[in-house]
Amino acid sequence: MVGTYSFGLVLLSIAVAFLASYIAVDLASRVAASKSGTSARYWLVGGALTMGTGIWSMHFIGMLALHLPLEISYDIPITLVSLFTAIIVSGFALHVISLSVLSLSRLLIAGTLMGIGI
Repeated sequence: MVGTYSFGLVLLSIAVAFLASYIAVDLASRVAASKSGTSARYWLVGGALTMGTGIWSMHFIGMLALHLPLEISYDIPITLVSLFTAIIVSGFALHVISLSVLSLSRLLIAGTLMGIGI
């Protein structure tokens, strides 16, 4: 069985990845720079939603780019669970990098959980 990729969808997936990365870095700096707890929480939630949705969208578009010679369908509940997982691990990672003390062990834990979540 041989699959082919849609070049346009692969390019779109790459563009989404770049845009989501840029926005995630920008929002992470806003979370870290927030002085009040309320605004930091809003930036954290917004960052988690944006980063998680961007990561998930990039992967989902990449999956849609693959055309196989058989019919494929997606289970909506499982697909939504994967989206919420990406948002939750993104929120955790943004929370960790916004802490006042950022140790190597915290970075490793957050990075590992982020990788597992993706």
